[in-house]
Amino acid sequence: MMQIHMTTLIRRFLFTMALIASIGQKVMAENDADVIVYGATPGGFCAAIAAAREGASVILLEPSDHVGAMSTGGLSHCDSNQMVRSTVMGLFDEWHTRVVKDYTSRGLNAPYDPSVKDQALWTFEPHVAMRVTMQMLDEAGVKVLTNCYLQAVTKDGPRIMSLVTKNRAFAARVFIDGTYEGDLMAAAGVDWTIGREGREEYGESLAGKQYPKKRMDINGFDDEGELLPLLTTDDAGPEEAGDKNVMTYSFRLCLTEAPDNRVPMPEPVNYDPAVFEILRRALTAGEKHVGFDLYPLPGNKLDGNNSIGGQFSMGLIGGGNEWHSADEKGRKKIWEKHKQYTLELIHFLKTDPSVPSSIRDKYSKLGLCKDEFASYGHFSPSLYIRESRRMKGMYVISQKDILDTPEKDDPIAISSFPIDSHDCQRIALKGGGVINEGTIFPVRRANPKQGYAYHVPYRSIVPKLEQCDNLVVPVALSCTHVGISSLRIEGTWMIVGQSAGIAAALASRSDAPVQGLPYPKLRERLLAQKQVLDLPDFSKSPSASGFVDAKTLPGIVLDDASAKLTGQWSHSANFKPHIGSGYVFSGSPSKKTEGDGSATAIFQIKVPKSGAYHLLMSYSAHATRATNVPVIVTSGSQIKHFSVNQTQPLPSGQYFKSVGNVQLESGVETTITISNHQTVGFVIVDALQLLSKEK
Repeated sequence: MMQIHMTTLIRRFLFTMALIASIGQKVMAENDADVIVYGATPGGFCAAIAAAREGASVILLEPSDHVGAMSTGGLSHCDSNQMVRSTVMGLFDEWHTRVVKDYTSRGLNAPYDPSVKDQALWTFEPHVAMRVTMQMLDEAGVKVLTNCYLQAVTKDGPRIMSLVTKNRAFAARVFIDGTYEGDLMAAAGVDWTIGREGREEYGESLAGKQYPKKRMDINGFDDEGELLPLLTTDDAGPEEAGDKNVMTYSFRLCLTEAPDNRVPMPEPVNYDPAVFEILRRALTAGEKHVGFDLYPLPGNKLDGNNSIGGQFSMGLIGGGNEWHSADEKGRKKIWEKHKQYTLELIHFLKTDPSVPSSIRDKYSKLGLCKDEFASYGHFSPSLYIRESRRMKGMYVISQKDILDTPEKDDPIAISSFPIDSHDCQRIALKGGGVINEGTIFPVRRANPKQGYAYHVPYRSIVPKLEQCDNLVVPVALSCTHVGISSLRIEGTWMIVGQSAGIAAALASRSDAPVQGLPYPKLRERLLAQKQVLDLPDFSKSPSASGFVDAKTLPGIVLDDASAKLTGQWSHSANFKPHIGSGYVFSGSPSKKTEGDGSATAIFQIKVPKSGAYHLLMSYSAHATRATNVPVIVTSGSQIKHFSVNQTQPLPSGQYFKSVGNVQLESGVETTITISNHQTVGFVIVDALQLLSKEK
């Protein structure tokens, strides 16, 4: 009897142990994947989707409770209007196509047309962006877990074995750091940097300190000689030197004036008007650039953003310098500090007597949106981390890669947002005055207003081999401060993230390091997922001065310098790029003054061969230009009249816009006349181009 009882106990014990082992294996399996992405930013969630579509099992871990970061957190005015959209495809294009379909499937008007790759504004509502993002993740089979804040990583040599969060541990063959801050990269012992390089380090003219904004003639010190609040320093450091400052952080608020959807703006707790003494002094001195940008959105909403050209705006200058090194509790404190500043700024703009009544009225009408971010009190859950840690990987993207040598042998994406940095410091000058420092106003083409297209190489998203061999870093990628000033846009991060996901999925199928992934194999899969890897034909950048040498252009190019001018013309080189040393203009911005035809620019040429030619014109498009610039072409017995609307932008990335086709005769003088006859606005003459239509 005793023997039977012991046998039963042993069987029960063995069964229990087997059950525990089975449960343990199941739990471990639930925490294991081929690819783990840490950080559900746009770059992170696109990496997860792309890897899953390549057949990898994927877990997406987000340290907060919000998926999508800025793309679902208030940044609803897509910055791709300043990019070469024909090169920003893949998941970015699919995501926007699905955003528009979300509207049209509900019987609403399409807010934009993503199939047209021009510079039109693309805007959407945050809740629509969130719905589309979660649908795409779900369809791809990505397991999404939130509130998984990174605590540590375990490594075996250069290989990450597991990622430990405050809840549990996760294992994978390949890891992707999708965070703005490069948290996983730093925890894995990969080299990184923060702040700005000096000008000599990478030979960057835009590195070091930048002072494009005017000095304000106000005192930045209080009566005891201490810095006033919202000033960061009285010593900016040497102009050519780098520092540890990052460009300012802020929120992107979803706002409305519509009464049926308006939630009153929360009143700031413990509001202290003394915090805004520097703004009070600036307004008293006549400063106009105070407040923040408002971009119209569907649903009678507005996207509120820090004004890059403003002296005082939504960005808390200096407030993000310690974000990268803060722990979870510390970041929550910094987040709350930014929120407090934002609410206090709006309260100041609405109520302070120093603010002009028109500005007070403008901001008093604004409220938060009832149908956005309900679980967050309708306030944006995402702080706009424009810049944080940057990896020091196998290749560092710098200014020269954007403006001088854009082509690479291992491209994974094409970036084309302008080099564009917000303020890094606000300085009280000891000799008197206050000046903001760090802004880089957009470095881009004049027509259209888009950045220069350049390759993002695979080497820029992988660490040095000896430091980590199974980590890909598409967001905090390897670049300088000047480089991140162009790369830091959600559209770019989405396509770079997609390529990182594809690379991770491919690498997970073997034991080889991510640095050893054969590029031809990677390129094949990138193209299969509709990435664009060939630079556009206009990828050659003009010189830093904006000068385009006519000798480098095809066909017959007639620069304004070769025209015979009559009447009143002025020379300028303000709008860039331009053909030759500049352009000439006649007229005024007035919509009431009509040109009398006395200002003419006459080009005379003998074409080498009779036949059909395509006539094109170079000009700097602007709202102040004339819409009916007359062009008369005379060649032998042929006379043809054209009218050019110079408010219309040139084709994306091109230096010329089509005027029309003409029949020209060789052996006789061809005359092309541009005038101000009955024009209203400025007439611009930069250059003409004649292209033979014979193949």
